[in-house]
Amino acid sequence: MAVVLFAGVFVRDHDVARSWYTRLLGAEPSFLASPTESVWELAEHCWLYTKRDPGRAGYAEQTVFVDDLDARVAAAEQRGVHPDRHETYPGGVRKVVFRDVDGNEIGLGGQPD
Repeated sequence: MAVVLFAGVFVRDHDVARSWYTRLLGAEPSFLASPTESVWELAEHCWLYTKRDPGRAGYAEQTVFVDDLDARVAAAEQRGVHPDRHETYPGGVRKVVFRDVDGNEIGLGGQPD
């Protein structure tokens, strides 16, 4: 079974969000779907997009698992994006939560070391 993920985050201001997500993810968007929608390819067939929709902004909760959580978090911090909180779950799975300017929650998760 093929799996394709296209996860969206609604924001009030596309340009502000694009800048923040570029700093969080460490890359410019893979493409602009429209003047108010930016799309990042996180892995093959896995996309995260931001789209201007002020009425729905601030309610997203997304978690992206990454290979080297500590390195990703440190890189984001060096680009000026700092975590809101760190969580550890049973079994040692970790999640580092970031909040964009609208309050959307973007978590980076990682397996135990």
